[in-house]
Amino acid sequence: MKLNIRHQHDKHRFATTVEGHDAFVSYLLSGNSLIIEHTFVPKPIKGRGIAAELVKAAYDYAHENDLVCQATCSYAASWLASQKH
Repeated sequence: MKLNIRHQHDKHRFATTVEGHDAFVSYLLSGNSLIIEHTFVPKPIKGRGIAAELVKAAYDYAHENDLVCQATCSYAASWLASQKH
């Protein structure tokens, strides 16, 4: 599935809408770090890889802007750890 992911700078989040449902990851900028704080995907659209795509978009943005990727969100922390293998 190709997602239309939007970077909502003013809300500090990356978001998408699937079948009328909004999903997003919210982040905090602290020094030279982008820290994902929360991942939200509504039940009707869970299990489709949407959270992973949103987290990837946020961390791609971090890399493009020379920011360190971090997470306080357990999903994003797990995703980030899986990328280091």
